[in-house]
Amino acid sequence: MFGAIPLLIVPFILYNLGLLGIFGSGDDDPWATEMFSVRMMSGGVFSMTLGDLIVLIALIFLFVEVVKSTRTTNASIMDHLLSTFVFVAYLVEFLLVKGAAHSVFFTLMVIALIDVLAGFSVSMRSASRDINMN
Repeated sequence: MFGAIPLLIVPFILYNLGLLGIFGSGDDDPWATEMFSVRMMSGGVFSMTLGDLIVLIALIFLFVEVVKSTRTTNASIMDHLLSTFVFVAYLVEFLLVKGAAHSVFFTLMVIALIDVLAGFSVSMRSASRDINMN
């Protein structure tokens, strides 16, 4: 049952929790908060912001969603439908909520769109291979 729940709802929820101020400072842009930094051998400094981290989490979940879309079961139809609803939620929030007008949220929304498109494409492709002609 939990396999049909789209994982890209997790970054959506995390972003909205960040808008509520759950992740710390009351800055105007909580996504610019530096999570950690590492000095590289080249002398440069690699730093990861909260926005970068949430996009990284979404990309990992996108990979899992694409792998899940290769299943050809009845549950996969429900999974695609719920993924479409998650994308619509991203789109509506992007258009109507002031705090969602941010490049991090836009990137998350595009990741959700790619999930929907890839899920349907992979499912149609693998379903066409399941048809046997005698």
